[in-house]
Amino acid sequence: MASPSQIEQIAERVERLLVRHEELQRTNALLAEQVAQLSQERDSLKQRLAVARSRVEALLERLPDLPQKEST
Repeated sequence: MASPSQIEQIAERVERLLVRHEELQRTNALLAEQVAQLSQERDSLKQRLAVARSRVEALLERLPDLPQKEST
């Protein structure tokens, strides 16, 4: 059977593990929140890029064709 000091050491280690577990849970929650925010920002930027690309393509279609130079 474990002596009282061994039980105390095990209890102390368990307490430290519980504290560490809580810290990791908080960190994980913060990271998950960051991922969600960054995903939202990425989606917004992708949408803005698509709109800008569409505008540029529309402008390019409106440009008159340039005459080709003859090579001499």
